[in-house]
Amino acid sequence: MSNRGNAAASTQILTALIVDDEALARDELAYLLKDFPEVEVAATAANGLEAISLIEDIEPDLVFLDVQMPGLDGLGVIRRLREKDTPLPYFILATAFDNYAVEAFQVEAFDYLLKPVEKERLAATLDRARRAISSRPARLDATEPDLPRPPGGYKTKVLVRRDNRNWIVDANEIIYATIDDGLITVVTPTLEGESTYKTIEELQSSLDPEQFWRVHRSWLVNINRIREVIPWFKSSFQLRMDDKKGTEVPVSRVQTKRLRALFRL
Repeated sequence: MSNRGNAAASTQILTALIVDDEALARDELAYLLKDFPEVEVAATAANGLEAISLIEDIEPDLVFLDVQMPGLDGLGVIRRLREKDTPLPYFILATAFDNYAVEAFQVEAFDYLLKPVEKERLAATLDRARRAISSRPARLDATEPDLPRPPGGYKTKVLVRRDNRNWIVDANEIIYATIDDGLITVVTPTLEGESTYKTIEELQSSLDPEQFWRVHRSWLVNINRIREVIPWFKSSFQLRMDDKKGTEVPVSRVQTKRLRALFRL
């Protein structure tokens, strides 16, 4: 029983993000991680703001995070994400100074590595992370929460603002909606404009859930307007939508199971 469980755990691919303002440090850690086939480095970041953006887009399992960086440092990255109520990965903090250990665990970092990172210490950290991820509640298999049906039923018409005019579009014509910096953009075959809804959750709850799918915290797509499913990293996908630009939309790791079931991948 235990051998089979270990074998299954060893085949699980963990996506990782490396964040460090020094290119040499990023390259050295990426080189060390090549010896661990169960870990895939999805991206690297050179500063805290870039790290936040990538964490929200990629939703990695692990983030190797430098503590000392100009501007927003590693501890600040974790605090900022907590304030935004973003689902958090396992943070593994790295620094040349061990006096940050107390602060690291105050922000509930998963582990703490001293630079230069030793391969044996890295292996122990990854083993712990793999076991923790495999035993945590199945967030990756989560489905969208049931949203209350709005009074009067789901909307068949949606108002979109463009060039100081209010356009009424058929809900069926919506290809996707996305939110950036509090502004929701709605895209149809003939129109791209601003939604009057304040949050993507409000827009989502007004539309038929059989047709509109929240594939990512920032993206709501019309299932009937998906043109292509694109393998991205080993454990994730993107969707190419049926708009003029062929927009590529990330599928969060939370929604990967539904994607596989929907298209029998």
